[in-house]
Amino acid sequence: MNTLTVIQSAAVKGLPAGCRSPGASAYWRPEMPQDADASDESLMLAYRDGDAGAFDRLYERHRGGVYRYMLRQCRNAALAEELFQDVWMNLIRARASYEVQARFSTYLYRIAHNRLMDHFRRRDFVAMSLDDETAAPVEEPAALPGAQPEIDIEARAQAAQLLSLLGKLPDEQREAFVLQQEGGLSVEEIAEATSVSRETAKSRLRYAMAKLREGMQSWR
Repeated sequence: MNTLTVIQSAAVKGLPAGCRSPGASAYWRPEMPQDADASDESLMLAYRDGDAGAFDRLYERHRGGVYRYMLRQCRNAALAEELFQDVWMNLIRARASYEVQARFSTYLYRIAHNRLMDHFRRRDFVAMSLDDETAAPVEEPAALPGAQPEIDIEARAQAAQLLSLLGKLPDEQREAFVLQQEGGLSVEEIAEATSVSRETAKSRLRYAMAKLREGMQSWR
């Protein structure tokens, strides 16, 4: 059973019995607003109240960012997949008590951060070096249709350099940068998600940006 199937199944099982379709193998989707611009918060409230389809939409919106956050932090694809699944399972378990107190993305990445920290504490995790054979390979962008070969090669090289620099950042600085870039979190939201002060979050992000800019100077 793949990750998506596991999470979807758990999302439905997490609903009250009256909100499941008898004998159905997929989601039961009650009537819900068809507004494609529905906010994350309204979707999570809808899921809390029994709409499994709302969870589906949240998962589609945020699965990429959450997975990349995990991958950038632990740099091991198999471990990132395991932690990624745990994050969504924890969200499902917390469904009934959800209230809007911040942006949904802040709430979600707080869960992700806590799961990552829990893993580090339990396993006395030591971050793998960039030359570790088990580290996830550098992801290169696919060639753009009609792109000139020399431009595509340069874009790939730039992406590889940026990812290499990102991997060399201290964990806290890398996390702040990834939360901003992948999660779209503000400084205040990064501070809330990682349980630090605003100034600490701002400092981590500032140092990360400075180091990345310095490392990318040759591409300017």
